[in-house]
Order: sequence, then structure tokens, then C-alpha cells
Amino acid sequence: MQYVICINNKHYEASLEIRKIYQAYENEFSKNGLLKVVDETGEDYLYPTEFFMPITIPKELEILFNRNNY
Repeated sequence: MQYVICINNKHYEASLEIRKIYQAYENEFSKNGLLKVVDETGEDYLYPTEFFMPITIPKELEILFNRNNY
């Protein structure tokens, strides 16, 4: 699992928030420019990779994210 920040939500305004951190997962579609992201619905969907930038978060914050099921 990795974390990404949303930098574009064109056509997905109800599902993605600009500047919000999301959990993302590598998948078989990653090489085709799609990233599996857990969005505002709480489900994972495929979105264009260019809508996100990968980020590194401190281990303590990652533990909190996982504990609260974000």
C-alpha cells in the first residue's frame, strides 16, 4: 500500500477531494496509467495515475491511518 495526494479531480468531484491523502494500491492496471484508490465512498476504484502524486508519511501517521480505517 502507498499513500498519494489528489492533485486533480476533474469528472470525479464527488469521489475525490483535491489536496486529500488517499490510500492507493498497485494493481494489474497500474502499467496502463490507472491507480486503485480508496475514495470518498470508502471503496476502491481505478483513477488516472496523473490525478495523484505519491507521498511519504511518517510511520506513526501510517499506524494511525490504519487504526482508524481511512
